[in-house]
Amino acid sequence: MTTARDLAIVALKAAPDRPVEQGDLSLALAGAEVFDLIEAKALVLDGDRILPSAQASTGDRLLDEAAGTLVRQEPYESVEDWLWRRGRGLSSAYVEDFERIGLTARPRGQRIPLRSSRTELVDSAARREAEDRWAAGEPILAALAAAAGIRDEPAEDAEALAGETVTTVLAAVGDAVMELEAVRQRKAIEDAAFDNVWRGY
Repeated sequence: MTTARDLAIVALKAAPDRPVEQGDLSLALAGAEVFDLIEAKALVLDGDRILPSAQASTGDRLLDEAAGTLVRQEPYESVEDWLWRRGRGLSSAYVEDFERIGLTARPRGQRIPLRSSRTELVDSAARREAEDRWAAGEPILAALAAAAGIRDEPAEDAEALAGETVTTVLAAVGDAVMELEAVRQRKAIEDAAFDNVWRGY
């Protein structure tokens, strides 16, 4: 399994008790894919720029899709730009893929399941691997989960999270999530102001 899939599994498992904003999760998943693609040697970082390497199959459909969309021309793409572009709707893509490959199922008792009904994780090796990694407090997974709002900020393992690459990606994810929250707050204020004006008529 990949960090992105493990993060998506952790988010689905936590959802009933701690629902997360889909946009925040999508940005964190895009960040997780950067780590996965680095591990697969599909890219390297030069500062905050993503430099693609030779394309090779990772064995993971969504990760191969991500590798196929890397910008392959100078000045290349920044990690931040990647998060916004790749992250669009990414949490939904993982949920749909999980259902397609049998990692999730619709709750029993629904003869005609609604598209809006929540899917549930089934018992699987992938789920157990993600849960083991989560229980072990793997630092990058924990940091991405905190950025997505799945858990509180972890007590950082400074040594495990050290290094320019890790710092660059996690900082970009954190900044993007904060920017998205600022957009949400502005929209809420604008909507409230509009409602107040509308009530005045």
